[in-house]
Formats: sequence, structure tokens, C-alpha cells
Amino acid sequence: MSAVNDTKFTPAVFLLTGISGQEDVHLWISIVFCLIYVISIVGNSVILFIIKTDPSLHEPMYIFLSMLAITDLGLSIATMPTILGIYLFNSREISLDSCFVQLFFIHSLSFIESSVLLLMAFDRFIAICNPLRYASILTPPRIAKMGLVLLLRGVALAFPLPFLLKRFQYCQANILSHSYCLHQTVMTMACSDITVNSIYDLFIIVFTVGLDSLLILLSYVMILKTVLSVTSHAECLRALSTFITHVCAILLFYMPVIGLSLIHRFGKSFSPLLQILLGYVYLLVPPLMNPIVYSMQSKDLRTRIIKMFIK
Repeated sequence: MSAVNDTKFTPAVFLLTGISGQEDVHLWISIVFCLIYVISIVGNSVILFIIKTDPSLHEPMYIFLSMLAITDLGLSIATMPTILGIYLFNSREISLDSCFVQLFFIHSLSFIESSVLLLMAFDRFIAICNPLRYASILTPPRIAKMGLVLLLRGVALAFPLPFLLKRFQYCQANILSHSYCLHQTVMTMACSDITVNSIYDLFIIVFTVGLDSLLILLSYVMILKTVLSVTSHAECLRALSTFITHVCAILLFYMPVIGLSLIHRFGKSFSPLLQILLGYVYLLVPPLMNPIVYSMQSKDLRTRIIKMFIK
């Protein structure tokens, strides 16, 4: 009995993990992460500023893009303190409460981003497949309701996670496998039965990533079918360019999410380095690339960004 009691206690902190074996180049790695954060924050802030200040961009497509930019800013801010803390100051410790708060924001914002990508796919579906009804379907009040629903869905699904984790006793091996807190990794530190957490984790992955990606796939199949039936070659190319841009943004988000979820559940034999790198791609690459991808795709947005910086 005493041996069991010795292995069950709640530690004051978790220990976060950087890139193992690369401690001698942590300063150089921190420079890369700083550049990623600066570009992500500046890029998304510029997009938000331009869309807010230019009335001609107050259209559904750009409103959804501003939602995506806000979500990406949130993800960057939620992960920045612990990642830079590790590589700049070798600060690996994070208290349980801070860890639970961070994972709540990371997961809720990830669910919201998935919803925004679905709304953007729906926007392109209406614009290409039913352009005559576009303005009547995506009215400002309806867009506001959609935004509120996706916000509530993300918060509601992530809200139970800290409470499900807080009820556990945690073992001595309190070293997490990422530079930030995720529900999938924290729950494996528990000495208790994690069946409920595991089932709920699977449910929210299926209900968000699984359902959203399936609906996005269906919408893009319909878009592609419509685009290929367009008689005008110029219109076909223009629609395809928009289509390809959105597909790239979606792949940037969903491929790392799905890959990381599979590794957490079934990939015990995979290298820990692969898990760490995929975790960075999952949270750092979309906020970095989304402003670049959508700025290059939208001529109006690109023109206004250029004018803003050459004044």
C-alpha cells in the first residue's frame, strides 16, 4: 500500500519539453520562434486593421477572414509565453492551474479556427455555386449569428477539459511532451483512470475536426464540380485560384491536427521529435501562413497592404 501511495501525488508543476538534445542551440531556435511570432502577429494585425478601416472590404469573405485572423492572434498569444520561456530562459516549469488555462485557450481557439474554415468554405460554396443569392444568404445579421455560434461551440467543447483534468492525481513522471499544454498529453500524466477523458477527447475531435473537415470536403467537391462546368476559361481559372488558396489554408490546419491526434493515440513507437515538430507545425504554421496565403490570393487586400507600407 505504501508503494502505491508513493507513486500517487499531485505535483506543484508540470515540466514542458523543448527540442531534446538541442539545448546548445536554444538561443538560435528562439530567434526563429521570435520571427515566427512577430510575422504572425504583425501579419494578422495588418489584415484586421485594413479590413476594419476599409468599408469596401466589409464583405462576407473578408469578415470571415478577420475572424480567422483574430483566432490566429489568439493561438499565437496563448502559446508564446511557454515556448519562448523554454528557449530564451530555460524556464520549463508551469503550474497546474496555468497549464489548464493554457490548454483551454489552445483547444477552444483550435475548435473556433476549424469552424471559421468551415464558414469560409461555405462562403466560397455560395459565391461560386449560387452567386445570385450570395448577398441574400450571407447578410450581416446572419454572419454575426454564425460567428456567435462558432464561438460558443469552441468555448463549450473546451470548457470541461480543465475540470476533467483537475480531479486527477498525477504521478511523479510529470514531464509533458510539448512546449505547451494539451489535453491529450496532460491526461496521460494521471495515475487515475482516464477513460472518461479519452472518450470525451475522441468525441470533440470527431465533432470538430472530423465533422468540419468532412463538410469542407463536400463543399469543395461541389465547388470543383461547378467550376469545371463553367464555359468561360477566364472565369474557370479565377474560381480555381480562389479554390486552391482555400484548400492550401485548410491543409495547413487539418493535416497537422489529424497527424498529431493519431500520434497521441496510436503512435507510441514514433520518435518524440516527430511529435514535438508536428505540434509546432499545428499551432505555429497556420497563424504564420494564413495572412500570406490570403493576401496573395486577394488582389484587393494585397493592393491595400502594399499601399499601407509604401506611403
